[in-house]
Amino acid sequence: MSNKLMLGLWRHVLHVPPFIWQKQIEKGKKRFEKSYGKMPQDFRNVHHFVVRELPRVGQPLREDLISGQLGLGSGRVRSALDYLEQRMTYLYRNKAGEVIWAYPVTVEKTPHRIAFNTGEELYAA
Repeated sequence: MSNKLMLGLWRHVLHVPPFIWQKQIEKGKKRFEKSYGKMPQDFRNVHHFVVRELPRVGQPLREDLISGQLGLGSGRVRSALDYLEQRMTYLYRNKAGEVIWAYPVTVEKTPHRIAFNTGEELYAA
């Protein structure tokens, strides 16, 4: 596959020169690393766990389940969930404190259904 970017405008398709979009990718990468790169590794592990487990379990994930599966203290898991939820692009908890969505999946009903090659089906956040 070649590195091309095409932009559709009305009836026309325009080729965007690589020097333009490559600069934008680098800027986006730096912004992402500035925000996401500061996240402690165990917080990332919590996020990756809930994204992986929500489709498998198909129901909200409790803090104690996450803590037990990852071998982290409940206080550290709570701190991770608080941190991730503050950003609202990573996860969200219900009133009981259970994780109900972790981008890009949710156990709440949405108009967007997704199916994984492993057979799990869920809603997209």
